[in-house]
Amino acid sequence: MSIRNSWQRLHTFLKREDGPTAVEYAVMLALIIVICLSAVELLGQNSSKLFQTVAQSVAGVE
Repeated sequence: MSIRNSWQRLHTFLKREDGPTAVEYAVMLALIIVICLSAVELLGQNSSKLFQTVAQSVAGVE
């Protein structure tokens, strides 16, 4: 492989947008996952508090 061929391959790789696009999608997916996990955790905490309140009301404990 010649130096000219190596530079040409590097230039072609840098011009293509497949790599950056894949990275952008990966970052967006990671952010969506973090947001979903945060929402599920928050919903779980609120549900737990609600169920505890209802259980205490049914048991007559206030």
